[in-house]
Amino acid sequence: MDFLKLFLRGVALLPSLIQGIESIYGAKTGAQKKSAALDVVSAAIKMTDAIAAKTIADGDKFASGLGLVIDGVVACLNASIWAK
Repeated sequence: MDFLKLFLRGVALLPSLIQGIESIYGAKTGAQKKSAALDVVSAAIKMTDAIAAKTIADGDKFASGLGLVIDGVVACLNASIWAK
């Protein structure tokens, strides 16, 4: 499968993942919740990356970018009706 399609599918799952983490870690800090989300997504991407013949060249930069995406999704959810 094309990496971009795979990546976009992963991004599409972030809102539900973040809602699940919010339910489980509601009393934790935002940084702890973000870390949990990064752990789940990173594990999924590492498994996929191993299957897809190493399409991620720099794991640290990828994880950093993924953290920014998670921050953006959280900002969108917090600005939406979901936050209420």
